[in-house]
Amino acid sequence: MTVIRTRVAIVGAGPAGLLLSHLLADAGIESVIVDSRTREQIETTIRAGILEQGTVDLLVASGASTRVLTDGNRHDGIELRFAGEGHRIDFPSLTGRSVWLYPQHEVLKDLVATRLAAGQDLRFGVRVDAVDDAASDRPRVIGVDADGQRVEIEAEFVVGADGSRSVVRQTLGGSAAGSFREYPFAWFGILCEAPPSSEELIYSNSDAGFALISQRSSTVQRMYFQCDPEADPDALSEAQIWDELQARVPGTTLHEGPIFQRDVLRFRSFVAGELRRGRVALIGDAAHTVPPTGAKGMNLAVADVVLLDIALRALLLSGDEGPIDAFAETAARRIWKAQHFSWWMTSMLHRTPDASDFDRRRQLGELRSIIDSDAGRTYLAEAYTGWPFETRLG
Repeated sequence: MTVIRTRVAIVGAGPAGLLLSHLLADAGIESVIVDSRTREQIETTIRAGILEQGTVDLLVASGASTRVLTDGNRHDGIELRFAGEGHRIDFPSLTGRSVWLYPQHEVLKDLVATRLAAGQDLRFGVRVDAVDDAASDRPRVIGVDADGQRVEIEAEFVVGADGSRSVVRQTLGGSAAGSFREYPFAWFGILCEAPPSSEELIYSNSDAGFALISQRSSTVQRMYFQCDPEADPDALSEAQIWDELQARVPGTTLHEGPIFQRDVLRFRSFVAGELRRGRVALIGDAAHTVPPTGAKGMNLAVADVVLLDIALRALLLSGDEGPIDAFAETAARRIWKAQHFSWWMTSMLHRTPDASDFDRRRQLGELRSIIDSDAGRTYLAEAYTGWPFETRLG
């Protein structure tokens, strides 16, 4: 068995794990990161990327990424489309903030390159089987490396940043322990070769159903429409897909092009029952998942990282256990705000299978209440562009 000793063992080389290692290194705290995937798998798995103002500011200020400013696209608003009309929510005029369209795999490329250039011990192809001795001051990560050899990482703290199927979460009450909601619908998503159909994202609530007209680049676009969770992504022809999308954004003519990827994205919300036990903590998708409607997933992971960085600096550099004791409660406040916003956007824009005519008219009234009110538009803009990061715990 190979035994590795470090101050912080991070399981998962996603945005949360990589960014945490980057911030800890700035304080002189060494870490080891392991991930079951290869570097290529991490950098080529395409996922959405709407980055809040605070996320972008942190990536740039910390030196984790400057490409987000040169290759990402700043968006100063979104369009809510309903009753055949579009209504723009202008972020800077309401909050002084914006968001950036920058896919998650591009963030990962930046973080991986930055950490490797700094000499980070980053090990791909390592399968973690368990975390032992969480209650002690030397918890251990047990697994198998890329060569099939047993490996043990002994650390002063272990961080589970290993996604929604987290192995580390087993240490904190079990993989399924927590609060869970499954929604009765999904998104049928496509990637296509076409120019953007709109300068900003369109969230459309129409008589034909919900659609989101998003983007990836000047030549590749991402679009979604609400569907049954059991829908077969290969059941529709390209012509049928375009007809479905176009029917759901009346008043906007979509730019069509060859579809090269299609999938069905189920809607789930989850918050782990425990975010920290002893010398083990969860961040990112290991701790929580949200529906994509509010664009909160990766941004919520970054907020976790900011808090845990503060707590681990206090614990490992000064022996102060106060911040780590307050980590779970402080993190939960933002997590549940994000859960509410994601649920609110989802319920306002989608139809449930059993929705009545009253439900439909009430939903349109809610949308009208938002766009007719400075307070309503400001709340949406504040939540969408991101609340300020906590700078202290407790």
